[in-house]
Amino acid sequence: MSEENKSTGAFGFLEKYIMNPLGKLATTKFVRAIMNTGIAVIPFTIVGSMFLVLNVLPTAVPALQGIYDATIGNFTELYMLANTATMGVLSLYFSIVLGYEFTKVYVDDEGLDMNPVNGALLSLFAFLMAIPQLVWQDGAMVRTTEITDASTIINGWAMGGDGVTRFGTIGIFTAIIMGVLAVQLYRLCIVNNWVIKMPDAVPQGVANSFTALVPTFVIAFTVIILNGALVMFGTDLFQLIQAPFGFVTQITGTYVGVLVIVFLIHALWSVGIHGSTIITSLVNPILLANMAENAAGADHVLAGEFWNGYVIVGGAGATLGLTVFLAFFARSEQLKALGKTAIVPALFNINEPIIFGVPMIYNPSMFLPFIGAPMVAATIAYFATALDFVKPIIAQQPWPMPVGIGAFIGTADWRAIILSFVCVLAAFAVYYPFITKYDKTLLLEEQAREEAAEAEDDDFFTF
Repeated sequence: MSEENKSTGAFGFLEKYIMNPLGKLATTKFVRAIMNTGIAVIPFTIVGSMFLVLNVLPTAVPALQGIYDATIGNFTELYMLANTATMGVLSLYFSIVLGYEFTKVYVDDEGLDMNPVNGALLSLFAFLMAIPQLVWQDGAMVRTTEITDASTIINGWAMGGDGVTRFGTIGIFTAIIMGVLAVQLYRLCIVNNWVIKMPDAVPQGVANSFTALVPTFVIAFTVIILNGALVMFGTDLFQLIQAPFGFVTQITGTYVGVLVIVFLIHALWSVGIHGSTIITSLVNPILLANMAENAAGADHVLAGEFWNGYVIVGGAGATLGLTVFLAFFARSEQLKALGKTAIVPALFNINEPIIFGVPMIYNPSMFLPFIGAPMVAATIAYFATALDFVKPIIAQQPWPMPVGIGAFIGTADWRAIILSFVCVLAAFAVYYPFITKYDKTLLLEEQAREEAAEAEDDDFFTF
């Protein structure tokens, strides 16, 4: 069997057993809502992270410590409020936005008479009911109060450095599940017409609030019953929801887990599906939670913008080095022109011109390096971080940051700049034998077309 036929067979296998199921998953209402939610919270994660980077900058550059202490260091508690009001309560943002987006998907797809603002508020309502900690004590439900060196729980609310602990990134999964529950119960009420209808003369805003009245009661009773039953067993909704996601977090934090994620992203791209959007939307809550824990002293490798800092510099497929090669060293006119066109966007991690111009999708010649290059970069970055050659990511970098700059912002460690460039070079080393062969093939085709065109011209003038 020829190499091309083998590659085609691989495409067929991937498309049947991986791409089709994931493609269907990507079209589900829940995943679409999660995607939109992740996009909506990006500004808050970046802004909060920038102030955190400012706060730890003297640690990264000790020479700045004196200047920092004498100037902006005196205002730490003031400017870090921007971090507290974003990363410190990120689950609240997830709760509100997911409720809105999930409701909007039902409105757009099924034409249901649901108000996305009501969906957002109901989602937040359900989430807040799952936060306080209760125990069964002396024949009654009571809110926990516990003040020790290890924890501070006041009237059921666990407190941390940035306020209510469960409002932070550790509450994102609970916010997602409770948001889904709230919107589904809201939808159930609307479909079955369990709503209070107001006369047409009543203003729309007032009518909407009464429409949400019955769903609010339904959600309240549902969460109360669930919470009560779980408290009797010594747990609560938050702990119940966190348990399985804690296991998922541990799996994704392993080297094998990182490789699986990278593989799925690029296998999807190989058949024309935006793998970055689909897969990272599902794992982003884990990355954000890990990043927040890193800022507090943890050492999770997979956190924040690990992908854009090290793995897919230049865009999906880790194509920055490839793009530079095409622009300055390709021999075929097709690839040379493409490289010159794509080099500026590639500096900012935008590489759709490369993906669709080389192309990378449905291209047996580039299938292996397109998946292999980012896996090599991920391997280097993973072990460099795990072995403490660079600090773990503690802040969210804007994803279009050029090579090295974003990694430094994310880690506040100058060594991350070097690691980022090493990953780019390693990824290009994977591409090199494949792209030179592909470039030569295209060059021969171009020369053949030129010779054919010249022969036609000679025949025309001879005639």
